[in-house]
Amino acid sequence: MSTGTRNGAQAPEPHAADTHDLIRVHGARENNLRDVSIEIPKRRLTVFTGVSGSGKSSLVFDTVAAESQRLINETYSAFVQGFMPSVARPDVDVLDGLTTAIIVDQRRLGADPRSTVGTATDANAMLRILFSRLGRPHIGSAKAFSFNVASISGAGAVTVERGGRTVKERRSFSVTGGMCPRCEGRGSISDIDLTQLYDDTKSLAEGAITVPGYTGDGWMTRVFSGSGFLDPDKPIRDYSERELRDFLHHEPTKVKISGINVSYEGLIPKVQKSILSKDREAMQPHIRAFVDRAVTFAACPECDGTRLTEAARSSKIDGISIADACRMQISDLAEWVRGLDEPSVAPLLAALRQTLDSFVEIGLGYLSLERPAGTLSGGEAQRVKMIRHLGSSLTDVTYVFDEPSTGLHPHDIQRMNGLLRQLRDKGNTVLVVEHKPEVIAIADHVVDLGPGAGSAGGTICYEGSLEGLRSAGTVTGRHLDDRAEVKKAVRTPTGKLAVRGASAHNLRDVDVDIPLGVLVAVTGVAGSGKSSLVHGSIPAGEGVVSVDQSQIRGSRRSNPATYTGLLEPIRKAFAKANGVKPALFSANSEGACPTCNGAGVVYTDLAMMAGVATTCEDCEGRRFDASVLEYRFGGRDISEVLAMPVTEAEAFFAVGEARTPAAHRILTRLADVGLGYVSLGQPLTTLSGGERQRLKLATHMGDKGGVYVLDEPTTGLHLADVEQLLGLLDRLVDSGKSVIVVEHHQAVMAHADWIIDLGPGAGHDGGRVVFEGTPAELVAARSTLTGRHLAEYVGA
Repeated sequence: MSTGTRNGAQAPEPHAADTHDLIRVHGARENNLRDVSIEIPKRRLTVFTGVSGSGKSSLVFDTVAAESQRLINETYSAFVQGFMPSVARPDVDVLDGLTTAIIVDQRRLGADPRSTVGTATDANAMLRILFSRLGRPHIGSAKAFSFNVASISGAGAVTVERGGRTVKERRSFSVTGGMCPRCEGRGSISDIDLTQLYDDTKSLAEGAITVPGYTGDGWMTRVFSGSGFLDPDKPIRDYSERELRDFLHHEPTKVKISGINVSYEGLIPKVQKSILSKDREAMQPHIRAFVDRAVTFAACPECDGTRLTEAARSSKIDGISIADACRMQISDLAEWVRGLDEPSVAPLLAALRQTLDSFVEIGLGYLSLERPAGTLSGGEAQRVKMIRHLGSSLTDVTYVFDEPSTGLHPHDIQRMNGLLRQLRDKGNTVLVVEHKPEVIAIADHVVDLGPGAGSAGGTICYEGSLEGLRSAGTVTGRHLDDRAEVKKAVRTPTGKLAVRGASAHNLRDVDVDIPLGVLVAVTGVAGSGKSSLVHGSIPAGEGVVSVDQSQIRGSRRSNPATYTGLLEPIRKAFAKANGVKPALFSANSEGACPTCNGAGVVYTDLAMMAGVATTCEDCEGRRFDASVLEYRFGGRDISEVLAMPVTEAEAFFAVGEARTPAAHRILTRLADVGLGYVSLGQPLTTLSGGERQRLKLATHMGDKGGVYVLDEPTTGLHLADVEQLLGLLDRLVDSGKSVIVVEHHQAVMAHADWIIDLGPGAGHDGGRVVFEGTPAELVAARSTLTGRHLAEYVGA
């Protein structure tokens, strides 16, 4: 900037408001951060790197973004705050220069059966208004096109005070909704196999009901036994026609059991409300297994899976109904909307065009608006959330992204980079947690955390330019330019899995032979049909272990020991050595500290303010009753064992007095996936995305099966961790397993023995096998998008 003007006068001093160009963090200690102090430039694109578990999310999400959201919430009145989730202040000394944070994370969209891509992005709301104005025949307001609104009507007398007199008037009302009455807006109906609900050779007292949660002496079964409608000691096959109807289909009615008024209804409506109304993907594994056994889902015959009434489907614009519009691929729908020219709804059409064009721009043009939101991958869900912000006029906002490259082909990552730059160039601060070199390459500023993971991380190893990172000597810097070589000698298949006529979703009668006994990579752009081919043609069952992208769920009471089943053999070993019950060695059962109920902390609710958690004074955070800690095994008490890192525990349970083969096997698998630094009792809520992904992989490695199907196992993994994963995949194949990986990471493609590439595009432009062969053949041919990007990656 020039310091003088033409007439020699000094330039004015910069305005005080222009000096606030940094976000300052001092003394951050959230999770594993060690008094981190850093200054992040505003209106720039800053990428945070480091191995999985090094503290990236703790700094970006749990400190900067969390404090921004907390401060915004505090601007509302105490009354309004009472209705909002309370957010605790992060453990940090100073946070200065914050702006409004918009978090675009990888959390799946709502798994409600009625939630679709259209309802999640407001595209459906605009379409409903459009059809209510232009659709012919006209059938009503926008509600008449909504599958979440049922048609209802009613009439009756109302009492009105008028002029000091009480007058009775007859009133009637009606609401015309678009919900299909048969499937209630779900698009599918369920047929229940009664033999999976109960064993008709037993009586209720003998535990005839086989639905999860209905134990013989449990409250759910007691409601049936004590209702007065049924004989609890009579086998169900001996029921009269009326008793069977009361047992299976009885309308809700009030009954008294043990002096308590409860509602009694038949088993089928009860199961439908409590289990079948939930999305299958959101169910616990044992509930999902029951549903798969007991229920067959089919498209609703009345609405043909569109979720809408016949009236809503009959109203059309240029021969297209709202059901047809929602079924179109979004890129085609955008073209159709662009062809509508109606001045009376011009603002609505402009907004709808912008939303649909944003889908195409962000690489999701292959979706349809009727696609259930729960079926989107984490990467797709993140990009759907981005759509609302692309056309926003807001500036000076902090956008926080969690690995936006997840689920993206190298071709799609270039487009994503353009969108991140576009947000920055509008004057916003963009913070990105990322592992992919292609995204790190566009950073204005890089912050590298480490040097290791968990307790070995939590410090700033480097901050500055990308070129400086390359020569900084950190783990990320050393691996930034790593390029895997194409495998020269590939394994010979031991057999093949023949797939014929695969047509799930966008697949076009695909015939392909998947070789067995080798490492197979299934590649292609996002939406090309990879998951449809793999999961649709190789169903998880006998001999097949399937590890998908769904996030593992768990409260702060869950930890690696409980999730992997490791705690079971440990508890039994402690019980056997001390001659007591195994339940004593569970902090969620009889061994829990009575003061904190095994949580290790005591929570104080402060109404609209964030609750305060203080370490329990009685157990000092160890979660167990003092009497339990007197029992020892191998010289350690149970709290000391749960505090061990995996590598230490693996050595502890391997030999000597503490030798426990069942525990050692699980610990070996945890070490194999690179989680040797994680302590056995660390709450799942504190694990990073990459750590959770590897924890799930380690758990499934114990399943018995000859074929492993892995859906993007590199998600959340640092470049250094990918090397370890490749070694693990090699060990699996060398032990006689067949490994099929759906993957975008070029290092995995180059390391594979065989590649099946789908495409050439996404949606109806994909669904075909465009290449089958070895990685070397794909690089030499360069005939597909994947081939060109892989050739560029390996420097061929």
